[in-house]
Amino acid sequence: MELPESLKTAVSQMTKIPGVGEKTALRQILTICRWDKEQLGALGKSLINLGNLASCGICGFYTDEDLCQVCSNEARREHESICVVETITDFIAIENSQTFKGSYHILGGVLNPLLGIGPDELRIPELIKRIIGEGKKEIILAVNPSVEGDATCSYIHQELPEDIKVERIGFGIPMGGSLEYLDSLTISKALENRKRLD
Repeated sequence: MELPESLKTAVSQMTKIPGVGEKTALRQILTICRWDKEQLGALGKSLINLGNLASCGICGFYTDEDLCQVCSNEARREHESICVVETITDFIAIENSQTFKGSYHILGGVLNPLLGIGPDELRIPELIKRIIGEGKKEIILAVNPSVEGDATCSYIHQELPEDIKVERIGFGIPMGGSLEYLDSLTISKALENRKRLD
């Protein structure tokens, strides 16, 4: 069946979102078609406004201003710790946990020489300059456990002065998880990150 051109165009645009296939996109667009013009206008305006988003001049998170909400908070900025993450979604996940009170730095990925991703393609030089310039004492590397993630953490650690405390977040078995369903990397990380019971 041939769809109207406006429907086909909308579905085509929706499939550009990672994880959204043609069937899902069609269902979503057909749902949106039932909205009134006011709702459609509000959605369209909100999507157009995404083009005005900027990157925070310090950490790299999205913002409407020069600095994001975390970096504009003086207490957070003056905290001695920086949490280094791969992506914006990692930033959001840690911030939503409400357990970290310092500032962040988003790398934009991990080192991957096979794909031509070196330190200069990420925000590693800015991180090193920032750590030294702001006199930070502690760096928490919240980088996902993978060969590339491990290499990225090692590289950052080597580039930092020796007096800076560098830690990596623990990885392992989730609450309620069963060993038989976990992959070998998760189990090995759980064993590496064990701690003594008092």
